[in-house]
Amino acid sequence: MDESARLRKLLKRPLMTEKVVRMTELQNTYAFEVPLSANKVEIRRAVETIFEVKVDDVRTIRVRGKLKRMGRYLGRRAATKKAMVTLKEGHKLELFENV
Repeated sequence: MDESARLRKLLKRPLMTEKVVRMTELQNTYAFEVPLSANKVEIRRAVETIFEVKVDDVRTIRVRGKLKRMGRYLGRRAATKKAMVTLKEGHKLELFENV
């Protein structure tokens, strides 16, 4: 697998919630779901390579999976990891413009 394909796998999907939209407008911060094994350096490199922007800061959040019941059966949702990526002044992601 080449470098570009590996970096694209790091960013599973962009997160679009009301809070993220507000952060995008006010702080130039975007959110992505990433694998649990991803670190900040890899996430920074992936965003800079894929979107051709300069990243100022990367913060990660690990979300534990919730316990869920279906009748008498108990299960657990999978744990996830979010990355909050702040871009340098003057840079934007075109992916989020028409939302």
